[in-house]
Amino acid sequence: MDDKRRQILDQALALVDERGLAAMSMRAVAERVGLTSMALYPYVGGKDALLDGLVDLLHLELGAAFGDDLASIGWRQRLCALGRAVRSLARAHPSAFPLLLNRSAAGPSAAWLTGALQGVLSDAGVPAPDVPRIARMICAFLLGYTTGEVTGGLPGSTPEMLEGAAEFDADLEDLVRLVENSAAPATAQESAITRAGE
Repeated sequence: MDDKRRQILDQALALVDERGLAAMSMRAVAERVGLTSMALYPYVGGKDALLDGLVDLLHLELGAAFGDDLASIGWRQRLCALGRAVRSLARAHPSAFPLLLNRSAAGPSAAWLTGALQGVLSDAGVPAPDVPRIARMICAFLLGYTTGEVTGGLPGSTPEMLEGAAEFDADLEDLVRLVENSAAPATAQESAITRAGE
């Protein structure tokens, strides 16, 4: 990402963190970086493109928080770590985070979350035709839960329940079981083939 574009997006994200999404305008962002509104356009386009840039920036931050040295971590631990990274990002940027759920991801890093989930599912032994569907379900849960958590719109929750991680961790364990159950038919079929060949 170009340095000037990154600086503009960082300042836009900081503005949203401080004052909320409604306060973000081309003029407000331009003032923060010492440019005119028109001078932003070559770097970030119009306001819609700026919002897309924030989605891209959030994905980049999520990828950095999750890390890339995961070869020694099993798929269960990676799935839980990914879920916790999503929740941490939501808590770090509660006003901007709903953009991940409300805007289509179009930037270069936008496919990161889906790709990470698909890698986890493949490593878990989920049959390849089922991977995209289950990745969408898990992605919808993670983004929906954490958006509801930071906006106060999570049904059946109390502030005390949301403050701790126990409820979210229990839900992550449910996701692990979902993946195990999705992989079970393939694992059972492989076992049957192995037994038949003996």
